[in-house]
Amino acid sequence: MSTLAPLRLLREPWNTSKGNQSNVTTVGSSTWCQGLDIPNEFFLTLGLVSLVENLLVVAAILKNRNLHSPMYYFICCLAISDMLVSVSNLVETLFMLLMEHGMLVIRASIVRHMNNVIDMLTCSSVVSSLSFLGVIAVDRYITIFYALRYHSIMTLQRAVVTMASVWLASTISSTVFIIYYRNNAILLCLISFFLFMLVLMLVLYIHMFALARHHLRSMSSQQKQPVYRSSSLKGAVTLTILLGVFFICWGPFFFHLILIVTCPTNPFCTCFFSYFNLFLILIICNSVVDPLIYAFRSQELRRTLWEVVLCSW
Repeated sequence: MSTLAPLRLLREPWNTSKGNQSNVTTVGSSTWCQGLDIPNEFFLTLGLVSLVENLLVVAAILKNRNLHSPMYYFICCLAISDMLVSVSNLVETLFMLLMEHGMLVIRASIVRHMNNVIDMLTCSSVVSSLSFLGVIAVDRYITIFYALRYHSIMTLQRAVVTMASVWLASTISSTVFIIYYRNNAILLCLISFFLFMLVLMLVLYIHMFALARHHLRSMSSQQKQPVYRSSSLKGAVTLTILLGVFFICWGPFFFHLILIVTCPTNPFCTCFFSYFNLFLILIICNSVVDPLIYAFRSQELRRTLWEVVLCSW
């Protein structure tokens, strides 16, 4: 059963005594607490879909000069982050399948080194993926509320500094996490980071939706046309998709972390821990869904994407 290398460290709480662990095992032996047995092949397939999808996004943005702007650079970085999540999942799952079928024999020391590399790669990509989701929200907020000053605020130089800062911070934080992952303070930092990104996106997108709603109301009253309700509904659906996908894909995993810190021996928490693989599937699903939300809705990018697919370079 695949566990996405570094995150497997968080499958179960480590801060329980041996007596408590035996009690947890007894309580968690009921049928509904057995979790889900997700085959490695499913992880492999989902990882491949995500990898190809995000690779196409990166190729399309690099190919079309019209997409060489801060907004699309941020989307490209998000695609790279999601692609790294997929790559780490694919590498680990592939090695596990080969070792399970006796087609690959590796020394324990090499396996440990490989685990460390995959640990770093995945943790860094997860943190950077969350970070670029927040950066894209801020960029869109500036585009709407400071439209006339956007190009002076979000210059190419500032965009490059932002991207470099995110990648550097992600690498450093992933290193710290791998070293001190048993420390509750590290988990609290990760949880706080997720909550910050959730609140940031919630506030910014709701504010953008409120402005669009007010603008549509003004247009409707001036033109006396029934465009307000349908457009407002479309905006509400878009907002729900953006925030809903983010919360559904990332929420269960970070709730898992909260339970590890707060109630590692509670029967309910123990049952929740058994569904860890499902939470990892949701994270990988987020890598599949992100291009559909942030990239493929652009007509220019879709056109370039077809050119890439048809190899018309």
